[in-house]
Amino acid sequence: MFSKDIGIDLGTANVSIHVKGKGVVLDEPSVVAIESDTRKVLAVGEEARRMVGRTPGNIIAIRPLRDGVIADFEVTDMMLKKFIERVGGRGMFSRPRILICAPTNITSVEQKAIREAAIRCGAKEVFLEEEPKAAAIGAGMDIFQPSGNMVVDIGGGTTDVAVLSMGDVVTASSLKVAGDKFDAAIMKYIKNKYKLLIGERTSEDVKVKIGTVHLHGRREEIDIRGRDMVSGLPQTVTIYSDEVREALWEPVMSIVAAAKTVLERTPPELSADIIDRGVILTGGGALLDGLDSLLADELKVPVLVAEDPMHCVVKGTGILLDHLDKIARRN
Repeated sequence: MFSKDIGIDLGTANVSIHVKGKGVVLDEPSVVAIESDTRKVLAVGEEARRMVGRTPGNIIAIRPLRDGVIADFEVTDMMLKKFIERVGGRGMFSRPRILICAPTNITSVEQKAIREAAIRCGAKEVFLEEEPKAAAIGAGMDIFQPSGNMVVDIGGGTTDVAVLSMGDVVTASSLKVAGDKFDAAIMKYIKNKYKLLIGERTSEDVKVKIGTVHLHGRREEIDIRGRDMVSGLPQTVTIYSDEVREALWEPVMSIVAAAKTVLERTPPELSADIIDRGVILTGGGALLDGLDSLLADELKVPVLVAEDPMHCVVKGTGILLDHLDKIARRN
């Protein structure tokens, strides 16, 4: 019989699941491929992601979460059910308690939607926890002491910036600028400069393989293929790291501005702690080349990338599952 506690990082780009006593048991893209006529699920996760932009008309690959919240309730339900079955089946869990992480500033309506989705998946009780808190704990920060810790969690749909002390969020900001907006900015830049249409997959490849946001960052190039807007035919162009930096400048500076705002609203004593301890970067966006250096230059404090930033939130949920009874009292 499985333990009845599950932690879920319900991300815009990926869903990760932590089962108490077993660790992280699932980490898959938040994508569902369905048949448009019958609404039948054909694939979820990695298998569905491979279909994005490459399916015939009757099959659609959907990302049901946008900007950190549920955009398509029905498809989110299907996806969560499939994932929970995959990690041990709803039958074997016999109604688990589920802890789900959400961005800091989601509305009560959005919170309700997340709770209902989990209950429809067979949860006995649902607890919501703030993403930056789980990220900080997963990154190994001791947020339960009376000292300031700052975390910048850059996911697929949202970036959460928070200062934590005594186990809770002191000041925070959440903005809908993260990995997806980076990809969109690259697509727009290439469309405007080269009159070339590329898809999300290609754009993400460019970001991961040669992307940088710092003047002294990597200097690399990549050949990309897309459809020429003038001739309508396939075409290949070479893209350089400097161009990606130019494309990403606006979304990245909005993250810098949010971090500055949070620091300005932080009590002086906690600000002094942050100068000593530095800021921790978590989430997939933390892997963007030069982002730590750019933030350090702009914020005038040390900035460190967490170990395994992609999984900080789900690791944090794993640690929080041990304190679920305390959270239950608070919820």
